[in-house]
Amino acid sequence: MRRVLASSLAVIAALSVLSIGAPTPADAQTGQRQRERPSGGQGEEQESRRPARLGVLRQRANAGPCPYVKILYDAARYVELADNRAAVANVGYTGEFQGVRSGCSYRGDDPIRVEINALAYFGRGAQATGEQRIYRYWVAVTERNTAVLDKQYFDIPVDFDGQPTASVEIERTVVIPRASTTVSGSNFEILIGFDVTPEMAEFNRNGSRFRVNAGSTAPAGQ
Repeated sequence: MRRVLASSLAVIAALSVLSIGAPTPADAQTGQRQRERPSGGQGEEQESRRPARLGVLRQRANAGPCPYVKILYDAARYVELADNRAAVANVGYTGEFQGVRSGCSYRGDDPIRVEINALAYFGRGAQATGEQRIYRYWVAVTERNTAVLDKQYFDIPVDFDGQPTASVEIERTVVIPRASTTVSGSNFEILIGFDVTPEMAEFNRNGSRFRVNAGSTAPAGQ
């Protein structure tokens, strides 16, 4: 199963005072749009068996470099563990960002428009209680290596549909207005990560990991 989530995240940056304005209500609402393939039919079954791949983002000449976009290591994976015990039999729902691509465009005094395409895989282990799960993740814009300018949270509804794993391609547009024409994309960094507990973050920080379908009870071949 492959799904695509798309939205726009607007960020108002004023570097002269190192502050950021709050998104407008219209901006906040755009985070809930979702595009899916029509259900049913042989074409969808064939697509579900095909490994998900990140799309190619269009590039154009800019007034300067693009912001650096990356997945935060401590929040790159989501692993639920019963009693916080790291054993395959204790694994519930899992998730992992496995790739991100980005492209940007800006000229003159235009804001910096960053197109982000991220690929995430999800799994359900022995402790998973159903086939549906809503995962939560965030996108943060920072003044590079210093302050966080804005951070917003988004939901990913996943329906495993009888399978042990699922994949979702996430598309987001981040718009960063500039205080002046001399401000380039190199002043900013965009981070992506799951909304994890402190225990999950420590698990990731230690380099521990499970496959997304660790502990799955699905029949062989699914």
